Amino acid sequence: MSAAPRARRRLLLWGAMLLLLLPALSMLVVLTARQEAGRAQEQVNVLADDAAAQVRGHLLRAQQGLQALSTHVPDLQRWQADASELLRQNRELLRIERRSAAWQIGHSVDSPLAPPLFSALSRSEIDIDAADACAAARRASSPTFSRSYFVPLAGGAGLEVLDLCLPVLSGGRDDGYQIATVSLPALLAAALMPEQARRHEASFVEGDGARLARAGVPRGRGVFRAESLVDLPGTTLRLRIDSAAGPPSPVPNLATALVLGLSVLLFALVLLLARDVGRRARAEGALAEALAFRKAMEDSLITGLRARDLLGRISYVNPAFCAMVGFSPEELREAAMPPYWPPELAETYRHNQQARLARARDNSSREGFETLFMRKNGERFAVMIYEAPLVDGQGQHTGWMSAVLDISAQRRVEELSRQQQERLQATARLATIGEMASLLSHELNQPLAAIASYASGSLNLMDAPDEQTPQMLQQAMQRIAEQAERAGRVIKSVHDFVRRREQQREAVGVDLLLEAVLPLVRLQARKSGTQVQTELPEPAPRVLCDRTMVEQVLLNLARNAIQAMEQVTDPAVRVLRIRVRQTHERWVTFYVADAGPGIDRELAARLFTPFFTTRREGMGLGLSLCRTVVEQHGGAMDFDSPVPGTRSGTEFRFTLPTPKR
Repeated sequence: MSAAPRARRRLLLWGAMLLLLLPALSMLVVLTARQEAGRAQEQVNVLADDAAAQVRGHLLRAQQGLQALSTHVPDLQRWQADASELLRQNRELLRIERRSAAWQIGHSVDSPLAPPLFSALSRSEIDIDAADACAAARRASSPTFSRSYFVPLAGGAGLEVLDLCLPVLSGGRDDGYQIATVSLPALLAAALMPEQARRHEASFVEGDGARLARAGVPRGRGVFRAESLVDLPGTTLRLRIDSAAGPPSPVPNLATALVLGLSVLLFALVLLLARDVGRRARAEGALAEALAFRKAMEDSLITGLRARDLLGRISYVNPAFCAMVGFSPEELREAAMPPYWPPELAETYRHNQQARLARARDNSSREGFETLFMRKNGERFAVMIYEAPLVDGQGQHTGWMSAVLDISAQRRVEELSRQQQERLQATARLATIGEMASLLSHELNQPLAAIASYASGSLNLMDAPDEQTPQMLQQAMQRIAEQAERAGRVIKSVHDFVRRREQQREAVGVDLLLEAVLPLVRLQARKSGTQVQTELPEPAPRVLCDRTMVEQVLLNLARNAIQAMEQVTDPAVRVLRIRVRQTHERWVTFYVADAGPGIDRELAARLFTPFFTTRREGMGLGLSLCRTVVEQHGGAMDFDSPVPGTRSGTEFRFTLPTPKR
């Protein structure tokens, strides 16, 4: 083949390649220019919306300031001072005036930052628009803006303004108007930042395009322009933003298109596509592994997982949740109302769910709540639920994910523990009464002996009656009744203490707690010659407690204190002191102190150990149960024994909470 045909073929190939590249490069240039033009137009659109929002914000602040000013209308000096301050703070406000219901100007204040507005033309000659706005404001009982109008100034200049009219009410009747005049150019200047004002022209225009006011250093080129409406009560302002930039230059775009066309399109595109395909394959593999791992993890959990959409319908449950309630995933997803809700509580649960899901939209708290579910066989069981917002890959809130824990076994253990604790409390009370049996017999012997003596004397009087016999018999019967009542009080104190009942916390005064146990304490105190001293604040504070359990704590501590002093303390100083103090707004502290020998350091470490006792006849449950009762109420118990052997005594302290106010 000769050189001429080969050259022609080469030219044809180059020509074909150029024919393919030139349209592609031209299209790229056009698209790049359009993209930049679109970006510039979008920036102007955003600026127009932002400027309109700024204008609305400034007018809203002016309206709020005018409303606050109306509260000082009766006080002229304060009204004028507040009006001047409002004008200084808002540069776009030029004048504030007070008019009567008959449309007479009462008071007016001009802005100190600008020349007087109505110096060239009086206010009464151009107040038609203000009157229309005030009439509309009176009909609507709300602030209303007037149409914009032109105010001539001294020197031949002029200014476009609008009025904001606020009706004033005094004692439920019309009391005139407050009118604020707003400068449109100043309003535009306040809506633009300095950088924006150097690159754009902002203006208020009428429907036919006529400019009312403008702001900004340059003049707009008319290439990138956007308009936004500022809707106000009574009028609408059309805000136009015109960029000073012209159409994008094609020279740098052409160079970019050539570089991209020769390098990226012919070489890098293939490499990027190959790499993207590889990445996609690896991402799909990783996603499959992650899904398999997540499913295996969810299937192995003993915690139930439940996903719900924004309406509260179930969209996903894991096997643990299905095993917990006994329903299949299909039954749970297709049910209009969760089938694990007990029928008698379904309506309550529905209202609670709506309130909880409404709060969850604004609160991502992870605090759990306890409720009652029903298995498919009808068994009720307690659960603890923790909820968190469910967010998709785009960051959109699509529902809620719940972790559900079956706590029925825990509740059974707690109930068993509570019952065992009650039995221990009852055993300790019975043991305490058993130890006090001898004291009770001694205490009851006195009233019973007195009853027997008075009864015998009454029989003798009846055998030998005389004139004084009825009076003496009456006195004897009265004494018998008094001694019988005394014996009954002793027996009732023991009966009330031993009687076993359900735990019930109530707000009770500490004076009532002491009154309940002091009769039993004094029984043992009289036998051992111990003085009992009590000290209560006035008025007596109240505590939130189980009354019977706290009375047992006080009785156990008092009896231990008396027994500690029986054999080793001089009767002259054998004193049991019971004090109560309000040590904190939320806590009340009880003190039980003796004058005994104190507690050895070796015994102090084991003092609250169950079944540990230093008395031969003791059970070792008293102090252990006392601490348990106090801690169940949220308080704490400790003691103070300075130096063993010095007879300085031991003081036990414990705290109880006060009722919430």
